[in-house]
Amino acid sequence: MRHLPAARPESFRLRCAAIALLAAAAMLVVGIGHAVQVGAGNIAVQDYGYPPPPPPDFNLAAQSNSLSLVQGGSATDTITVTPANGFSGDVAFSATGMPSGVTASFASNVLTLNAGAGTTTGNSNITVTGTSGSLSHSLPIGVNVLAAAPVFAIVPGITGSWYLPDQSGHGFNVEVLKGPGQDNGFLAFWYVYDNAGNNLWLVGQGSYVGDTATLNVQSGSGGLFPPNFDKNRIVRTTWGTLTLKFTDCNNATAQWNPVIPAYPNGSMNLIRLSGVSGVACP
Repeated sequence: MRHLPAARPESFRLRCAAIALLAAAAMLVVGIGHAVQVGAGNIAVQDYGYPPPPPPDFNLAAQSNSLSLVQGGSATDTITVTPANGFSGDVAFSATGMPSGVTASFASNVLTLNAGAGTTTGNSNITVTGTSGSLSHSLPIGVNVLAAAPVFAIVPGITGSWYLPDQSGHGFNVEVLKGPGQDNGFLAFWYVYDNAGNNLWLVGQGSYVGDTATLNVQSGSGGLFPPNFDKNRIVRTTWGTLTLKFTDCNNATAQWNPVIPAYPNGSMNLIRLSGVSGVACP
């Protein structure tokens, strides 16, 4: 007696059909640049040569690609770090190629350049470098050092009369003293009034450095009109100090600090009223 094979369930036949479709050289892409090929009884991995993702990195940019600073001055610039490909590291900055007399420093990502008073003027380039581990990038920045504006210095031509036009009626006579042992002497007479409206004659004597004269001021009393004047009766009283600062040959500022309580501290601007013929300024 002959036995016929049993009928296979429908689900089994469907499963076999699905496997057959996969076995017919179907390609399943499973990653960038790779594919899995399913053949009859074997699996092969093929590399299509796509590049891997780039590593983390960063770029540098300067707020200003050119800085100008005067002799004795400073300038700042902000360096921006732009992350790329997931970069999250810290970046340390340095600067090289500074011209003689110029120094560089960083506070976080802010570059500060300082120029000495005697720095040579002109254009040059420096290099700012940012480093993070094995990563390093640089960028050039132009530097222009300019000559500082000349600072006014007191000269004999300052000698003359000075006053404030809005308060015409009182003012100063000043003298720049030159002579043996007196290379920077300064004398000032302030013809003014006391708090009672009487004439007050203040005399300041001292020295000057650069554009500023610093004087000790005295007032006098006890004198009489000639022929009754007697120098032995003169009493000189310390009144305070006076500072005269000149911005040029025609403009100045007076600042006074009395030690006598009746008089307040104060200051006022002055302009030249007269000079001495033949004495040039500057």
